[in-house]
Amino acid sequence: MFHEYEKILVPIDGSKEAKLAFDKAIEVAKRNHAKLVLAHVIDTRSLQTPTGFEGNFSDEIRKQAENLFAEYVEDAKAHNFTDVETVLEYGSPKVVISKQLTKDYGIDLIMMGATGLNAVERLFIGSVSEYVIRNASCDVLVVRTDLETNVLNPFNQINKHRISPVLLFLLIFGVE
Repeated sequence: MFHEYEKILVPIDGSKEAKLAFDKAIEVAKRNHAKLVLAHVIDTRSLQTPTGFEGNFSDEIRKQAENLFAEYVEDAKAHNFTDVETVLEYGSPKVVISKQLTKDYGIDLIMMGATGLNAVERLFIGSVSEYVIRNASCDVLVVRTDLETNVLNPFNQINKHRISPVLLFLLIFGVE
């Protein structure tokens, strides 16, 4: 019997890889009559200072996430798909994606890019996608190719139109 997915989680971070996953997720959601749940997780470790969370940075990152959601929702509409929900969470992206969101939203498939924005974290403690693959309670599909050319994207490129220099700095270096 053919299994249909009902809720597909697509973590987005502004990277080209996340966009590739989103594009493919729209097509999978259409075929399965599924809902897309777009999630952006603000890494709280990057926002902490000795006095707690840095308010201005947090507000800026939240605004950028909301703008990113708006772009993705409009893109989905342009592809005749409207069953999209957005979720903004705070915490460790790998834990929130693999454990919290799958449980809270009844996710049965996670579609995500092979790499994301945080190259430093990947170097020292492993990638988010690697952690999600090992710990998620549902199916995980890691997207490596685009829809048109089906060519592997070997570089972790940042879409500079969506990420501000402040956010990029925080993602790479964090706030100490």
